[in-house]
Amino acid sequence: MIQETAVVIGASGAIGKALVNEKLKNHTHVIAVSRASINIKHPYITMYETDYSQKSIMAIADRITRVNPKINSITVCNGALHTSENMPEKKIESFDSDYFNTLLHVNTVIPFTWLQAFMPHLMSTEMPCVFTALSARIGSISDNRLGGWYSYRASKAALNMLFKTAAVELKRRKCNAKLVLFHPGTTDSKLSKPFQNNVPPEKLFSPTFVAEQLNKFEHSREFNGEVDFIDWQGETINW
Repeated sequence: MIQETAVVIGASGAIGKALVNEKLKNHTHVIAVSRASINIKHPYITMYETDYSQKSIMAIADRITRVNPKINSITVCNGALHTSENMPEKKIESFDSDYFNTLLHVNTVIPFTWLQAFMPHLMSTEMPCVFTALSARIGSISDNRLGGWYSYRASKAALNMLFKTAAVELKRRKCNAKLVLFHPGTTDSKLSKPFQNNVPPEKLFSPTFVAEQLNKFEHSREFNGEVDFIDWQGETINW
């Protein structure tokens, strides 16, 4: 029997696909959104394809909520760290505005646009809903002791600020939603592949493990009007 309905955005990525499988395992109806169709056959899955333009995001969110008025969770798994031309900067001289704008769009604008698109649903539903985006500890301003990685740090810090600001508004508007920023740790994926040689084996997590932790902590949030910035252990990260 279907117990919940969950939207997983970025479902073709490593964490997104693992989260889809984790939720299906728990008898959840999953609405999977991605740039390309994912190869998962299951009676409880519905798929949507998007180009992640604002027009597409708004249209898909509207279509999803019209068909599924009761949604328990929305999770945005999109993220980028490097491109075919650029790697994270080690010094100021390596800063590139095109690379910065690419990361800002993928890591900040896209997740926040999904929140914007689902606001009519979050404001109208009586069903408590958790809205999660993937952030990173490296986006913490107070925790920055190593420097470098300017564009990635800034894109995640900007995402954190947008969600913290949105939480204030949602609380004021008495919205029955909980915002979460989740740091998955270093996950075995395309995003981390160039850097895995420097990661101890016990600190390189499988997408399945990350999905299990994410799903667990999404279900244990307190609806207190605050945004939670947590890691894969459920521990709070300083802003």
